[in-house]
Amino acid sequence: MSLDSSRLTPMANAIRALSMDAVQAANSGHPGMPMGMADVATVLFSQFLKFDPAAPKWPDRDRFVLSAGHGSMLLYSLLHLTGYDRPTMADIRNFRQLHSVCAGHPENTELDGVECTTGPLGQGLATAVGMAIAERHLNAVFGSDLVDHKTWVIAGDGCLMEGVNHEAVGLAGTLKLGGLNVLWDDNHITIDGDTSLSTCEDVAARYAASGWHVTRCDGHDFADIARALAEAVADPRPSLVACRTVIGQGAPNKAGSHAVHGSPLGADEVAATRAALGWTAAPFEIPADILVDWRSLAGKGAAARAAWEARLSASPQAAEFTRRMAGELPEDKGAARDYLAGLVANPPKVATRKASEMALEALTVAIPELVGGSADLTGSNLTKTKATLPFSADDYSGRHVHYGIREFGMAAAMNGMALHGGVIPYGGTFLVFADYCRNAIRMSALQKARVVYVLTHDSIGLGEDGPTHQPIEHVMSLRAIPDLLVFRPADAIETAESWALALKQADRPSVLALSRQNLPPVRFEAEMKTARGAYRLKTAAAARQVVLVASGSEVEIALASAAALEADGIGADVVSMPCWELFDAQDAAYRAEVLPAGVLKVSVEAGVTLGWQKYVGDGLTIGIDSFGASAPADQLYDYFGLTADKIVPQIKARLGL
Repeated sequence: MSLDSSRLTPMANAIRALSMDAVQAANSGHPGMPMGMADVATVLFSQFLKFDPAAPKWPDRDRFVLSAGHGSMLLYSLLHLTGYDRPTMADIRNFRQLHSVCAGHPENTELDGVECTTGPLGQGLATAVGMAIAERHLNAVFGSDLVDHKTWVIAGDGCLMEGVNHEAVGLAGTLKLGGLNVLWDDNHITIDGDTSLSTCEDVAARYAASGWHVTRCDGHDFADIARALAEAVADPRPSLVACRTVIGQGAPNKAGSHAVHGSPLGADEVAATRAALGWTAAPFEIPADILVDWRSLAGKGAAARAAWEARLSASPQAAEFTRRMAGELPEDKGAARDYLAGLVANPPKVATRKASEMALEALTVAIPELVGGSADLTGSNLTKTKATLPFSADDYSGRHVHYGIREFGMAAAMNGMALHGGVIPYGGTFLVFADYCRNAIRMSALQKARVVYVLTHDSIGLGEDGPTHQPIEHVMSLRAIPDLLVFRPADAIETAESWALALKQADRPSVLALSRQNLPPVRFEAEMKTARGAYRLKTAAAARQVVLVASGSEVEIALASAAALEADGIGADVVSMPCWELFDAQDAAYRAEVLPAGVLKVSVEAGVTLGWQKYVGDGLTIGIDSFGASAPADQLYDYFGLTADKIVPQIKARLGL
């Protein structure tokens, strides 16, 4: 389609009309951004974006991310107008209502064409960085015939102010992700008012200093928008296009004001806007000629897809590419079995972070789509293997990303990598720094993204670094996130099983909480017991009076406590519980067998005791409900009462012995 304003203007106005009508009907929403960015979006979709509504999951499509997710009606309007099956006009009429696919902020699990769930500002852009990383890696592996597409982002001032944006921008510039183009809705407005209230930075200069190409355009001049977008496509660096726009463009009394940011226009202003735009169609109706122009855009994408499918059919890599993009793990040729057999034959006394590295050495050979990394803690998290060379601007085929000290940016990028498809990302930092990236971990779960978080130094066992680095509440707070598997393995076998289970989760993320200190082996057979979430590790020799339940590094303490109790004729089971979520998914009979009624139950974990009551009832919860301290690990465990000598007397007292 040519840049004929006589055709593009009514197309853009269709976005404005749908956006203000849907927000008005819902009496809730954000009409200003969709109305202000309607012209930019129209040029993007008509001239630059590679997409096909008939095949929304086509692997070589461009990825479009609405980072400013509050302006969701922009995306819903575009999907409807270009001919995606949904949202229908009925869906748009039902905007922001219960069970509507047109949720208040776009959700990738609700609609095809929504590449990622956005709303927490800055994360859409940071997620797009991960998509661009995945594209470059797969391009290096499979070539441009199969992988050669762009990642486009529409972001607002809020996205650019958030700290995660700074992390993402620095990473993208360092990696020279030239396929990433960010269209900045530069309208000088936030919720509180003019941006001058809260910022004076030179955003363009910041991006340029981070290795980005920066250009500007009049966001309401179709030719100038197209010129700027063409510049972005041509430049080998990631690009920021500052689109100077007017928020609520078209509204005669509220345009340019924060009053149009997050509130309906009101019936009078909607009527005035219709008159100002010359829009005579009834609410939720699009004139046939305008809809024809929008729907005609799909033809170019359909032709590009057909050509791509022909190249795929002729490619000797077709089967492998298809497997990876489908998220299917490769056939296990015995590497996992052989690795576990080796652990059983020679049980190692190692930290579970080291056991994770040992498992990854085998996994990264067997599963070539595993792409790892660390937030500048590679030698501590042990996430790099012999098979994973560095991913860099000089070699995108590498599989270890040096994320730098950017925990939040790393987590958001991994979400983008997983959502792009074709790679399975894992990344490491210290468990205590999960707080830095918590919202991205939450977004992993919300988006059903297969991301593995390798969170090491999981307790006071890290020792002398002290309370700033010793996680206390972190494992429990991660367990509070729905649809997230949190594994805290006790030895090398449980660690290997946790990795195997995490990688099988095609539609949810996992956390591996791993120790710094060496742990003795507690399991001596490979039966995938971790899959049950919890299991009886030791059965009482004397009549059972107590069940000790522990995770991770405290399992050995529970075993020592049980041995001391048994020496006094007190029967004690020990239950290892590496994953609450998997245990909770077991049937009631199994759970009752592992945690039987009528006996004292005692939890032992080097963290807050809050939450363990669901398993031990009014039994004992032994843990740490304060911050840690700086000292060697063995002294800390004794000081905080996490030794058999300190635990056994409490159990005897509770039993009245």
